[in-house]
Amino acid sequence: MHVPVLLHEVLAYLAPHPGGRYVDATIDGGGHTRAVLDASAPDGTVLGIDRDPEILTALRGGLAEAIDAGRLRIAHASFAALTRVLAAQGVTSADGVLLDLGVSSFHLDASGRGFSFARDEPLDMRFDPTDPERESAADILASRSAEALTALFRTYGEERFASRIARTIVARRRQAPLRTTGELLAAVEQSLPPHLRWRAGRDAARVFQALRIAANEELEAIADVLPQALAALAPGGRLVVISFHSLEDRLVKHFLRGQAQAGRVRLLTRRPVQPSESEVAANPRAASAKLRAAEKLTPQ
Repeated sequence: MHVPVLLHEVLAYLAPHPGGRYVDATIDGGGHTRAVLDASAPDGTVLGIDRDPEILTALRGGLAEAIDAGRLRIAHASFAALTRVLAAQGVTSADGVLLDLGVSSFHLDASGRGFSFARDEPLDMRFDPTDPERESAADILASRSAEALTALFRTYGEERFASRIARTIVARRRQAPLRTTGELLAAVEQSLPPHLRWRAGRDAARVFQALRIAANEELEAIADVLPQALAALAPGGRLVVISFHSLEDRLVKHFLRGQAQAGRVRLLTRRPVQPSESEVAANPRAASAKLRAAEKLTPQ
């Protein structure tokens, strides 16, 4: 199910080479990692990190040869803990760090955790359902005030009808908590003006995005990992980040520009690199992807 986005562009900007040390901090289905391993053969190495234990279980089978050869190590963690993970794995510096942000095809299509309203599933939305510190999407809907839900849908989903949807959710949960994707979709549809209910899926997509971001504290994690990733790079090492919506891309853009102005990196992408028309035609989920990259400079 995993189709790596902007694969050729990732390889061009990451520039893997034999003997290089790389970190795929969002290894997901392993598509980018496989290509990096091939490009850095015979002795390049990759440390792959992911929050989702189910993804890692599948990867240990699919990439067993690289693991057995000592060229791939896998760690179960949030990339927000990158410095700690690198220390635990004995990685002192890297020639490249890749971050492929957002939700994966596995989460949307096969996880059964309510990332999509295409099927009626429990409203979980956590990348790591084994993490006891993370609230599920259902818990967030059950515990937040109408004002807090409005702010969440407006900030993370840029949803026009955020207030109406939040009030509907609070009213409906007085009868019973919203526990499934179907129940949330129905609440969104009920909230819209009658002449707009035919397109409720668009608004629901923004609400689902907002809940996913909140459940996983995605923006906080991005803000945490970027300076850690830069610190992990050896001079000349490269940071490549793929984002999928404006909130992610804005964080990456401002961080890299700030580091460039401080003389710590050289920007490799003045503007974000986006997928070609042919890639989008083959993989429509790539349509919103934006890649930014920078090279760490040698301290003066």
